[in-house]
Amino acid sequence: MVERLLVHIGEEPGRQGLRETPKRYAEMITQLTAGYRQDPQELLKNAVFPATYDQMIVVRDISFYSLCEHHIIPFFGKAHVGYIPDGRVIGMSKIPQIVEHFARKLQLQERMGEEIADFLMSVLKPKGVGVVLEGFHLCMAMRDWQKDAKLVTSAVKGIFRSDPRTRAEFLQLIE
Repeated sequence: MVERLLVHIGEEPGRQGLRETPKRYAEMITQLTAGYRQDPQELLKNAVFPATYDQMIVVRDISFYSLCEHHIIPFFGKAHVGYIPDGRVIGMSKIPQIVEHFARKLQLQERMGEEIADFLMSVLKPKGVGVVLEGFHLCMAMRDWQKDAKLVTSAVKGIFRSDPRTRAEFLQLIE
């Protein structure tokens, strides 16, 4: 497939710099789509703890890298994830790992935020979850439009959705 693509764009797949490209591409795409082959529940082994803490917990500025499902071109940015525990908390380092898991698929930014929020709601059963993603999409920046705009999406569940004050506190904490 990669060899055909190289020929299609006018390249010679047998030339020195391109001989190993199909193999390198296959290895890279396998790594960048690891989310399809990983169970996110496995990330949580021994990482969910009982807790009486009931205030908002936020992990912000989590770098993510994903592939646009429409063009298979990267988009990347920052994720901000918050939740209000209801008897259980998760190890802080697990939040970035969860973000990475859902980013390692062909994605839409909007769906990625929903998947992160739904997963946290299902495993932690918190009072609520908020996820904001700020993404820079190379499919928009490198193509005809050449725009440097960021896409900002949110996914809010539970009290983050039903209580404007909770949502406002979350948004203030991630600024």
